[in-house]
Amino acid sequence: MHSVRRLVPIVTVIALLAVIVPIVILQKKGHTTPQAWDLGAVLPEHPCAHSPKFLLRLHIPQPVMIDLSQKRYTGLALRYGKRFSRTLHPKQWEQYAHFSTYALDKSGNMYLIPTPFISINPTTFTLQKKLFRLDTQTGKIAIFMTLDDVHPRPENPYGLSAIALDCDDGTLWIAAIDESDYRHQRGVLYHIDPDRKRILQTVQGFDALTLKIVHTSRGKYLLAGSARDNGLYAFAVGKQGHLSATPKRIVSLPDANQHIRKIRIPSRNVLALESIPFTYSLIAQSDRQDRLHYQAHWYPEHAIWRVSKLTP
Repeated sequence: MHSVRRLVPIVTVIALLAVIVPIVILQKKGHTTPQAWDLGAVLPEHPCAHSPKFLLRLHIPQPVMIDLSQKRYTGLALRYGKRFSRTLHPKQWEQYAHFSTYALDKSGNMYLIPTPFISINPTTFTLQKKLFRLDTQTGKIAIFMTLDDVHPRPENPYGLSAIALDCDDGTLWIAAIDESDYRHQRGVLYHIDPDRKRILQTVQGFDALTLKIVHTSRGKYLLAGSARDNGLYAFAVGKQGHLSATPKRIVSLPDANQHIRKIRIPSRNVLALESIPFTYSLIAQSDRQDRLHYQAHWYPEHAIWRVSKLTP
């Protein structure tokens, strides 16, 4: 999404990058969500994603970072080398304009979500309903799947908005917010089998800005950061990946104007949350200072989540 300008590390280098990221200091006072819905103990994440295989053929060394900065590059770019000073940005990657987020699978295929950026052009609405894939072997980006019931429009130019990979079965969860407006929440969650390019389930009525699969001591959940408010919600994932129709709100950010855009699970019972201001318009919000960071910690003995803002 245009409001998220960032460099995202490929999973193989997360540990290395952790030592160079500026240290954050937890504020003394946190926001508490009392008597929160009990998900159980949140378990540490075990990513299954791998780097695209074409990087080996091109002799591009690790670590590599994925650049979705949008203002600097069209499409995406891969940064590598000393201090990530070298850039891989083939011309072929530019033809589909801008992307907001992605998911890597076990084979190194990268699934990409498009985003409108700054202004509307003749292809904007058509592209927002398409899921793209960067092929792990060839390194080429192509349209992977079109969701024909997604219909962006001038009042709300956004189509697909979020994606998450389920490592258990390789399926994808994708969100769309095209039918929503300031008064109505009409977002849709799609559960997709990428091997057959088949929609397995749709859940209507939730606007998701980000998605994340999480395992807990009580089962599996799909976490969703809301595009409408400052909340983090959880959908229970049942047998055969069936999603519960009604989510439970588990966390609220202290700032009502912030929306959760990224979720990580750094350790047991801890969620790292990145937020942005968000509206359904194309107001440019891509400066780094627009992003805020929080840590949500679950205290099972008190059945509460405590959310604290992090400062650099």
